[in-house]
Amino acid sequence: MVAKVEATVVTTSLINKDSLTIVSRVNLPIGYKRVIYPKGSFQEYLRNYPLKPFGSKIINYDDTEYFWQGGHIGILEVPVPKNGLQQCADALIRIRSEYLWMQNRKDEIGFNFTSGHYCSWLKYAAGFRPKINGNKVSFYKTATENHTKENFYKYLNVIYMYSGTLSLFNELKSIEASDLKIGDMLIKGGSPGHIVMLGDEAVNNKGEKIFLLFQGNTPAQSVHLVKNLENTKLSPWYSLQKDTTIPVSNYTFQSSKFVRFK
Repeated sequence: MVAKVEATVVTTSLINKDSLTIVSRVNLPIGYKRVIYPKGSFQEYLRNYPLKPFGSKIINYDDTEYFWQGGHIGILEVPVPKNGLQQCADALIRIRSEYLWMQNRKDEIGFNFTSGHYCSWLKYAAGFRPKINGNKVSFYKTATENHTKENFYKYLNVIYMYSGTLSLFNELKSIEASDLKIGDMLIKGGSPGHIVMLGDEAVNNKGEKIFLLFQGNTPAQSVHLVKNLENTKLSPWYSLQKDTTIPVSNYTFQSSKFVRFK
């Protein structure tokens, strides 16, 4: 009698359901290690960004549930304003701006409007407000100086109104796929366009890199860490290459580019 030998394949989950940060929520595939960044860097800030408990749902700005809950493995602790302004690009603008605020780098907080006009936090805090006339923007001092956190979020609402994927697409420096790091973004500028941010990074001994991606959306909703629906074995990690079609949850990137905040 010949004994029958059956091979058992054991798959290890890449998800830690009891964890509450990006870095602890997602395990590494075999053969990969996380790329190290300095403490206090934007990269480490994002990697350790807090998450809601596993299984939390994507909620729209009006407190309704997003119609599809099958594309994410984590919800970032980013409040969603009830005004509906904080859409896909705006959510990433907020995360970047809050980091600069916490690092006392407030003089670096500023973004172009879609018209190309630059609007800085310091100018807004000094009391200057934009007057929009078509594509012409002028700034006038119409408010008292106010550097409070409450006023900072009022400034961000102005940015949300007049900036977006198209302005970031035109404003920000393009990055080669081979040079990507945490905090860089994949963007398609337009109306509508879309944008996602790289939230973690790992590399193997061949130098091949993989990344985690998170996004906001339109309508404004919970910022969420997305699954890789095309490669379920690697999910939620992504291998990002130049000029390739990259599907993320509810959007497919084509003719897109990678960019980095200043």
